[in-house]
Amino acid sequence: MFKKKEKEQLSSTDQNENAIANKETEGLSQGQIVRRRFVRHRAAMISLWSLIMMVLFVFTASGLHLGNEDNPITIPGWWHWSITDIDPELSIGADGIVGAPTLDIIPAFIDGTGFNIGNHPFGQDDIGLDYFALVMRGAQQSIVVMVIIGLIAAFIGTVVGAVTGYFRGWVDAILMRFTDFIITIPAIIIGSVIGFQFGNLGVIFLATYLGLFSWTGLSRLVRGEFLSLREREFVDAARVAGANNARIVFKHILPNAVGVIIVSVTLLMSGAIITESALSYLGFGVVPPDVSLGLLISKYQDSFTTRPWLFWYPGMFIIAIALCINFIGDGLRDAFDPRQRRRITKKDRAEAKLAKARA
Repeated sequence: MFKKKEKEQLSSTDQNENAIANKETEGLSQGQIVRRRFVRHRAAMISLWSLIMMVLFVFTASGLHLGNEDNPITIPGWWHWSITDIDPELSIGADGIVGAPTLDIIPAFIDGTGFNIGNHPFGQDDIGLDYFALVMRGAQQSIVVMVIIGLIAAFIGTVVGAVTGYFRGWVDAILMRFTDFIITIPAIIIGSVIGFQFGNLGVIFLATYLGLFSWTGLSRLVRGEFLSLREREFVDAARVAGANNARIVFKHILPNAVGVIIVSVTLLMSGAIITESALSYLGFGVVPPDVSLGLLISKYQDSFTTRPWLFWYPGMFIIAIALCINFIGDGLRDAFDPRQRRRITKKDRAEAKLAKARA
């Protein structure tokens, strides 16, 4: 008897929560519903704003450096040191370590010196290069690689997955066997060959070539989604109405699969920055005189025990960027998933009870 009452109470609670959710989304388009769900995902919003602030900070500090060595295009940033400026006066830390960071964020009542940025907040390397400038430039390069790989892989993976999932038959067989062939080759080997051949051409060329081999996983996800969606009633209705294949694919099916695509792309971008860092660490990514976060970790790994800040700062930026992208992808997944139920707050319950009492 008690179990029956508990079930009835749970059923009533579920109905009330569904009524609250339905009333909240009444009259809204699918895009507005997705936007509202994403905005209410705290971790995703914090990560989004953190990533935006990080990108603005990195690019404004380091400036823009395009072109090549013969025809450079440079827009200077607000930081007064560049990656090639050498300061012969090496900073000395409190314990006598040469090139120690001058940044001090400990309050004065603890260590007596108080807050201080100094001339080299992240310290200096062996020859006097400012490490803050190197880390900002490395983070900028890694972000550029992440964005380019994400855009190229998203375009190729979506097109290939959509075509194979919709048309099936011999088109599906040929493209999927080609995709399986690329998947069987280890990604680190492909990246190493590409980095060895094209790493000296600049980060844009390296990211472009890496993006041409990073779409395989996304294409299989999109294919599976299209195989399911092509059997739905709205596709049959569009076909009966006289819509051609291109309109059905891009106008009717693709908008319903955009959730899977966006979430997969965010995860792919998170993996891209890790891949670039790993390749640069192995010496097959960005090559000197340019820098990336992975190259900085590789170059100063021997100094981990004596000057660990040369390892900490690029590692912290890699982790921060990857975590932000992952949390944003998690928020997008929850926003696009129609089965995901929003958490009903006490305020929502009170408003529902008040509306019920008035009725």
